[in-house]
Amino acid sequence: MEHNQSDRSTGQTAVQKKKSPLWAFLSPVLIAVGLFFRFALRGYVYWGYLCFFLAALILAHRFLPVLLWRIVLGLTCLGLVYFCIVEIPIVRNARTDPDAGRPYLIVLGAAVYGDRPSLTLVRRLEGAQAYLEQYPDSVAIVSGGMGKGETVTEALAMHDWLVQHGIDEARIIMEPEATSTEENLRYSFDLIRERGDEPDGNVAVVSSAYHLFRAKSMARLQGVRAAGVAAPWGYKMVMLNYFIREAFGVTHLWVFGW
Repeated sequence: MEHNQSDRSTGQTAVQKKKSPLWAFLSPVLIAVGLFFRFALRGYVYWGYLCFFLAALILAHRFLPVLLWRIVLGLTCLGLVYFCIVEIPIVRNARTDPDAGRPYLIVLGAAVYGDRPSLTLVRRLEGAQAYLEQYPDSVAIVSGGMGKGETVTEALAMHDWLVQHGIDEARIIMEPEATSTEENLRYSFDLIRERGDEPDGNVAVVSSAYHLFRAKSMARLQGVRAAGVAAPWGYKMVMLNYFIREAFGVTHLWVFGW
């Protein structure tokens, strides 16, 4: 009997030893994948951070005392609930509003590589082109200054792209100073007022789908009700990366108001 109990105990210990190294395999794999997403690919940064976070949770579960692990787990669950709450309005606004036709269309800038629009900016320009073709009386305001690595302003890059794709240059107004979404909107509203018009109720904003809730919220903070126009989606994994990132941008807006 003692011999059988000893064998059973030895067998259980062997099974435990076989199972226990799983954390030691998963955590470095997740870290390696995270590093790949973070540094080897463009547009996957938050997928990388997610891998780092999961690796940290595995290590916390393995090494933290039970009480501390429960605290970490509880905070993680609260954070996940908050993330879902923030994502609800982001996802609900990630589309073109019904009856979005307005006299003015503000095209929000994005990165330019040298003088070449990034893929994100091209998608926004494609959305602007489709809108301007659908509403031939609308005027576009292309808004964006010159950032690091750019040899022209985002406004000029957008202007040239739209002209090359058949939009009448007379329908394009350039706003070449803005360096943020808040400035994109504020400076564009000022240009509309200089033309003798009121932006409230007369503006549509084209941007990436994930960005529309924040853009429309910023417009409301400036006293302007704006319609949203969603640019075409790019690669789905990249878009999901930006939907994750946008939760932090919306949180910043709610806390600081910009």
